[in-house]
Amino acid sequence: MTTLAAHPASPSEPPTGGTALRHPAIAGAAVLAGLAFIAFAVDWLLKQNQFSSKHVSDWGHAYVVPIWSACMLWRVRGELARETVGVFLPGAALVAFGMVAYVFFVLQIPNHMLQGFSLIVSLYGLVLTAFGPGIARHAFLPIAFLGFAVTISEAVMLKLTFPLQILASKGAWVLLSIVFAPFGYSVDIDGNTLHILDDMGQLVAPMNVAEACSGMRMLIAFFAMGTGVALWCSKQWWQRVALVLLAIPVALLMNIVRVAVLGVLMLVDKELASGDAHMIVGTLLLIPALGVFWGVHWALQRITPDAEAAS
Repeated sequence: MTTLAAHPASPSEPPTGGTALRHPAIAGAAVLAGLAFIAFAVDWLLKQNQFSSKHVSDWGHAYVVPIWSACMLWRVRGELARETVGVFLPGAALVAFGMVAYVFFVLQIPNHMLQGFSLIVSLYGLVLTAFGPGIARHAFLPIAFLGFAVTISEAVMLKLTFPLQILASKGAWVLLSIVFAPFGYSVDIDGNTLHILDDMGQLVAPMNVAEACSGMRMLIAFFAMGTGVALWCSKQWWQRVALVLLAIPVALLMNIVRVAVLGVLMLVDKELASGDAHMIVGTLLLIPALGVFWGVHWALQRITPDAEAAS
């Protein structure tokens, strides 16, 4: 019997991700490039931190998004180790485009949202240039997911959330009418304002859903949650699309519950429907929302199991 001995890789062969990424020179260059990128984007990062820290219930998820992106990269570390690493100069065009766009949206048309998206384009271009198409292919979705960490412009959010505020006010009106009926209270609705009345028809508390339901701004957080679950758990594209689109009805349902809870709290103490209590209620609703996404994923898997599982 003849034994075939394994031949060492030829020095001329390009290094793979598992070896090249651990090479001191390549690792050092990657660290320097990352630090240079952070230095370039530091002003935007500080401003994003201000938005997220001051409006935690609306934009606090921006702190979690980079962690989830890193987890997504860690999950495909095996695929990254098998890819060839090498400089891909055409990627520099993408880096330049993103940086020029960033400077334009700083100096000519100041826009925090478009600055953030420009930085993400530059970051992907940097990965493509430094590590090549193989690594960049696996890094595309984790880097694109960072877009959910960008605060959306006020004008865009108003257009997105105002119709949902009207629906949320109607849904909360129905829910509160059912909850308050046994206790002698009633609820009237006027546009996006709810009026809680006692058994004598006297006004107890008005609720402006445009303010009380500012949690509709959490629509981006729900999209980030649905997309994260979809990318982490599902392999079939239609299941991923279904989970992402589910963010809209989940956001609407959670905010109907949010307004209803605030309405009940207003009967106890009007201060509980504003300030920190208002923020806490909205943040806690992310937990059942995550349960909804996991439940729908579980149902989709039971209806149409993956081909690998079926085999």
